[in-house]
Amino acid sequence: MKDRFKDVYFISGSSYGGKSTMVKLLAEKHGGICCGENYQDEALPELDKNEFPCLTYTRDLKDWHEFVRRTPEEYVRWLNGAKKECEIVELRILPKLIGQGKKIFVDTNISLETLREIAPEGHVLIMLADPAISISRFFDRPDPEKQFIYSLLLEEPDPQKALDNYREMLTRINSQEVYDEFLHSGFPVILRDESRTPEETMHLAEKIFGLA
Repeated sequence: MKDRFKDVYFISGSSYGGKSTMVKLLAEKHGGICCGENYQDEALPELDKNEFPCLTYTRDLKDWHEFVRRTPEEYVRWLNGAKKECEIVELRILPKLIGQGKKIFVDTNISLETLREIAPEGHVLIMLADPAISISRFFDRPDPEKQFIYSLLLEEPDPQKALDNYREMLTRINSQEVYDEFLHSGFPVILRDESRTPEETMHLAEKIFGLA
């Protein structure tokens, strides 16, 4: 099983840890395939809503304001379900990419348990940001998805209440408990350091992956 994924390099971790940037930089430098954040969305149109209720929730959503109006409990339940469904989809997509003679760099939702089963030694990296940063700077990022969510929150009747509710959601999914699980997973870890350039961080990742 592990030999099957010998060309795949998995990066997991917390929000704002730098995963998306790293898979992009590594793929560019090594002429590889970049499976960036939410790359599994390419399969979304064909997914069966009975098999993938969490992933198709957003696909079939008529009013996106419902997405931001959920309670933190509902949001965490949905997100945890979506991660499990993402793993299934990723494990369908990746075998189709293997065998092209290229290295594959993945910003992954695959669970730590599954990564321990399928990933060769030295093919998993955890990237972490302090939980407080993951929450406070969530909307600082320019990617369209996060800015879309931010715009929805500002359109709510009470924008501050909506923002506070969403930050509570973020607080729960970026908890210290989640952070510690990644930190003590047994996989190599790179902690976010604002004094490092992306290229310097990439060099650390290359050494971990045996690519330097």
